[in-house]
Amino acid sequence: MNFELSEDQRAFVESARQFSERELAPHAARWDAEAEFPVDVIRKAADMGFCGLYVPTDQGGLGLSRLDSSLVFEQLAMGCTSTTAYLTVQNMVTWMIASFASKSVADDWVPRMVAGETLGAYCLTEPGSGSDAGSLKTRAERSGDDYVLNGTKMFISGASAAGVFVVMARTGSEGPSGISAFVVPADASGISVGKPEEKMGWKSQPTCSVSFDNVRIPAHSRLGEEGEGFRFAMRGLDGGRINIATCSLGTAQQALNEARDYVLERQQFGKPISQFQGLQFKLADMATELVAARQLVRLAAAKLDNGDPEATAYCAMAKRFATDVGYRVCDEALQLFGGYGYIREYPAERHLRDARVHRILEGTNEIMRVIVARRLLAENAGELL
Repeated sequence: MNFELSEDQRAFVESARQFSERELAPHAARWDAEAEFPVDVIRKAADMGFCGLYVPTDQGGLGLSRLDSSLVFEQLAMGCTSTTAYLTVQNMVTWMIASFASKSVADDWVPRMVAGETLGAYCLTEPGSGSDAGSLKTRAERSGDDYVLNGTKMFISGASAAGVFVVMARTGSEGPSGISAFVVPADASGISVGKPEEKMGWKSQPTCSVSFDNVRIPAHSRLGEEGEGFRFAMRGLDGGRINIATCSLGTAQQALNEARDYVLERQQFGKPISQFQGLQFKLADMATELVAARQLVRLAAAKLDNGDPEATAYCAMAKRFATDVGYRVCDEALQLFGGYGYIREYPAERHLRDARVHRILEGTNEIMRVIVARRLLAENAGELL
C-alpha cells in the first residue's frame, strides 16, 4: 500500500496551496468580521476548476476522484475554512445535478455552476428533521406536468446567493422511500429566503431558511425517479462527510502551524516557550492525531472512489474522528497562544469557531457513531472489522 502522493496529486496540492495563500488567507479575517460572502473569489476558484472538482470532464468538470478532491479542499481550508466549506457545497450540488438529472436539466445548469456563474444550495434539513432526515415534511404534489412544492428548509448554506437549489421533498408515504429530489431555480415564484443566521463561525457564507409556497416546477426537474431522493441525498452525504472532515484537517493544520511558529517566538522565563517539554508534548500529540485523522479521511475517500460496500461506514468514521480531532487541535492551538489566542488580532479563535460546526453538520458525530455501530452489529460485519 503506497501512501505517497502521485506527481499529479502533488500538482493539485500545490495549485490549491497557491490559490489559498493568495486569494483566501489574506482576506479570511475580514470576511469573518464583516460576514462577507466573497462571491468574486468563488468565481476565481471556479476559474481554477474548484467548483467542479469531481464533476465529469464531459460536463466541464475536472473529473477528479474524491481522494484527489480532498487534497485540494484541505489546502483551501488552510486559507479560509468557511469559504472552502461553501465550495464543498457547490461541488456537491453540481455533482448531484450532473449525476442524477436529465440531460436537458444537467446541460442547463452544470456548465454555469462549474464556471461559478450560478451558485447552488442543498436543501435537506428542516425545522423538525435534522438528524432524522427521513422524516422531512416538505411536500411535492404532482399537478399535471408539474410538481407543487410546499415546506420550509433550515440552515441552508449559501441560500441567499444561490441561483439553484437541490430540494428533498416528500412525494409519497412516510419514511425515506417517499422522498424525491428536485432541481429548483432560486428565482421561482413562491420561494422566500430568510435573513442570514447570526452564527458562531462560518461567517463568510450566508446560512438561511428557505420557504416554498406553492412553488410550481416541471416534472422533468426531478432527479431520477420518484422515491429515489433519499438515496441520492445519502450518496451526497457520503462525499459531504469526506469534504467536511477534510475542512477540519486543513483548519487544524493551519492552527497547528501558527501555534508552532508562536511558541518558537514567544519568550517566557528567559527562553522560547518551545523549549518547555510540556508544550513539546502537546505539539507532538496534536501532530500525531492530525496525521492519523488525515490517513483515515484518505482511506475513506479511496473506499468511496472504489465503490467499496462499506464506504458509508468508513465515511462516517472519518467524519467523526477528523472533526473531533480537528476541533481538539484548534482548541489546543488557542491554548498555546495563551491570552492572545482569545482575541481577534490572532486567527486562533476563528479557527476554533469555524471548526466547531463540523461536528454537527453532514450528520452529527453522534449519528456517525450510530451508522458505524449498526454496521459492526450487523450479521455481515466481518469485513468492516
